[in-house]
Amino acid sequence: MLYLTMVLAFIASILLTPIVKRIAFRVGAVDRPNYRKVHARIMPRLGGLAIFGSFLIAYFILKPQDPISNAIEASFIPIETAIIIGALLIIITGVLDDMYEISAKAKLLGQLVAAGIVVVGGGLEISFINLPFGGVLDFGYLSIPLTILWIVGITNAINLIDGLDGLAAGVSTVALLTLAAMAFIMGDVYVMSMAALLAASTSGFLVYNFHPAKIFMGDTGALFLGFMISVLALMGFKNVTVVALIIPIIMLGVPISDTFFAIVRRVREKKSISEADKSHLHHCLLNIGFSHSQTVLIIYGIAALFGLAALLFSQATLWGGILLISVMLVAIELFVEVVGLAGKNYRPLLNLVKFIGK
Repeated sequence: MLYLTMVLAFIASILLTPIVKRIAFRVGAVDRPNYRKVHARIMPRLGGLAIFGSFLIAYFILKPQDPISNAIEASFIPIETAIIIGALLIIITGVLDDMYEISAKAKLLGQLVAAGIVVVGGGLEISFINLPFGGVLDFGYLSIPLTILWIVGITNAINLIDGLDGLAAGVSTVALLTLAAMAFIMGDVYVMSMAALLAASTSGFLVYNFHPAKIFMGDTGALFLGFMISVLALMGFKNVTVVALIIPIIMLGVPISDTFFAIVRRVREKKSISEADKSHLHHCLLNIGFSHSQTVLIIYGIAALFGLAALLFSQATLWGGILLISVMLVAIELFVEVVGLAGKNYRPLLNLVKFIGK
């Protein structure tokens, strides 16, 4: 049944996207070129509505349910209902931004309310973690704000990488497929089903969104995908250990590292961390000389490597996991310095290697 609904979601997305494209032009939800944008012509946004619509069609046919949702004592409503309500609020926030370019504060408010519904209403929170060498770290009153921070952070991280045709959609698809594979290994049918349906819907949208794109997903799609990935990643790793929390961080390595080094870059350059610039990962690869399509495919490959690393990490021993993380951190740092993701003069590790080689 899951495979049939995935096919349905894929086909529905292909059929809905041209309709959404016409609606976007009619209501004025378009993206106009400027100095930060790569595209050179007016493009329709709102593509996220096609992803959301096709996902909902498949969702209500399959009706996946989390088997332990009713056992969450802190929940006021079933977590499945909370997720759909939260997603709907995110979609409304994204549509308003795609049509009217609402303020950053208004967008953040919509994200906070959506996250609050899932965390407070649905009872999804990380209240403690078991430490690898013994002991428990109890978050206490910080559990709710920390969980909300995770959801809002990942939601915005996906939005930040939405800078090239097919980039956010492709990276999200890779993350969702990784999440579905992890959930399958762990026997979590609900998360596996939700992630698989979303991946199918996003793949259908990519038919129109890959370079040269005919439509953008806009904030409607980027915020929706970020929200769903962040929530499903938390649900997929209920055994609250340090290892379990690291897995989704590795899996979402592309948007998280791009966001992290964007903050580093702006702090080093004494700019506001919320100030937009043209130095994200895709900009850096374009500046090196890669074409639009090559840049997108390279980042797909990097996302796939992160996904593979997450799968390996989930099966590794404690010391094997520590070794894997160490190698990854060094590789990420070298890559960041080579492409200039944290700024042109940021080369501490390369300078150290050069100094040792003298």
